[in-house]
Amino acid sequence: MTEQETHAGTAGSGRRDYDVVVVGGGAAGLSGALALSRARRSVLVIDAGAPRNAPAAHAHNYLTRDGTPPLELLAAGREEVTGYGGRITRGEVVAAERLESGEFRVALGDGSAVTARRLLVTTGLVDELPQVAGVAERWGREVVHCPYCHGWEVRDRPIAVLGTGPFAVHQALMWRQWSSQVTLLLHTAPEPGPEENEQLAARDIAVVRGKAEALEVTDDRLTGVSMADGRTIPCRAVVVAPYFTARAGVLTSLGLEATAQEMGGHVIGTYIASDPTGATTVPGVWVAGNVALLNEMVIGAAAAGLRAGVAINTDLIAEDTRLAVAAHRGDR
Repeated sequence: MTEQETHAGTAGSGRRDYDVVVVGGGAAGLSGALALSRARRSVLVIDAGAPRNAPAAHAHNYLTRDGTPPLELLAAGREEVTGYGGRITRGEVVAAERLESGEFRVALGDGSAVTARRLLVTTGLVDELPQVAGVAERWGREVVHCPYCHGWEVRDRPIAVLGTGPFAVHQALMWRQWSSQVTLLLHTAPEPGPEENEQLAARDIAVVRGKAEALEVTDDRLTGVSMADGRTIPCRAVVVAPYFTARAGVLTSLGLEATAQEMGGHVIGTYIASDPTGATTVPGVWVAGNVALLNEMVIGAAAAGLRAGVAINTDLIAEDTRLAVAAHRGDR
């Protein structure tokens, strides 16, 4: 941090540095910071600079901003936050602790620290990808997982669904909405049952059994998937089902543990539980975005950040009022 970024005019005075520290500078964090800055709160956003959707060329389903590159969307958000007096710094938060005063001390990887009355954690999640050669390298390009984010861009192209769990058939049927050329590679997914096989056949979805070995790329374009038995399945897009792991390190240091997210009895990831405003079971700590809801899209994350920001400001107003009443009584 620079000297200007570290202090909010209270350093050395024994008072807190900020009303709110926001950990994470994605759509959720910036949206919360914007609401809080407009509420005339002192706000610091600490951003590690590694947004989950950075590999994607465009963000979609964000009304009036559909197709905007993710990094451009964040740049515009940072400009709005700082325009209202919010501060943004690049850094990695390694831990947080509650002080005896009730405030929070937030420690960064460079050894510096700030304090805040409230925390908003929007650290997102990590996509744990199938271990097939080339998948990680093409992630966010031709390797995708969300049809609402990428379906239109790969419409009518040959699509291979890489099966890795019990929802492989569901994925194949879903992606059939965007293309009539869908192939289900069973890979490590269970064998479909009779009803599922009938559904796949009725929708003209081919099923390929055997392990996938690697993606084939020609002139920096995906052309197919090579199988362990030597076959090549032509395709222009590969659909995967990542395991979604919440980035919960700072929350764990505060005593919050990640909860397993199940779908149909199968664990698909982890998240931090919260109420509808994002408030966690630790007083003074809110969460928003993918760290709290695994399937949240960009516009939903921004809305969740706004809700959390409003709730935090409401909570601070209540505290400010209690303190003012106590001081008023003491002056009598």
